[in-house]
Amino acid sequence: MEDFKIVTERTIGFLVKDDKIWLSRKKEGQGAGNLNGFGGKLEPRETPEDAAVREIFEESDGIIVEKKDLIKRAQIDFHFPFKGEWNQRTHVYFVKKWSGDFGETKEMAKAEPLDIKNIPYSKMWDSDKYWLPIILGGRRIRAYFRWKEDNKTVDRYSIEFLD
Repeated sequence: MEDFKIVTERTIGFLVKDDKIWLSRKKEGQGAGNLNGFGGKLEPRETPEDAAVREIFEESDGIIVEKKDLIKRAQIDFHFPFKGEWNQRTHVYFVKKWSGDFGETKEMAKAEPLDIKNIPYSKMWDSDKYWLPIILGGRRIRAYFRWKEDNKTVDRYSIEFLD
């Protein structure tokens, strides 16, 4: 792993139940067009868990999650040497219990349940195909990803297993 400045701390929450994962297409901003879970930047004085609960609610347009139901699976550092303002540390959570209905927001399309065995990784961030199957398999990880100049393709990465 290289030394680099982490500009933002973020969360991503994946809602997972009955061999399904709910993914949403990001409509604007960093990663627009990609399928993803729900997440975003931590607000000042906000814990990653508080941010995950808030971001899931905001981006799903109504899904309610309790902090006690967050399952932390990963901490990932994303290094964008050619777009340093995107450098981030992301806390990744699974949620298996929630209430409410999925809606659509300005930023995210309405989430759809997809079969965990057939996740369309080609429609997601390039890094997801490396780490998401590992955590879906039950492992906890700490990882580092460095991006190429196009800011869309992984240059190199490392994954450390925590269990």
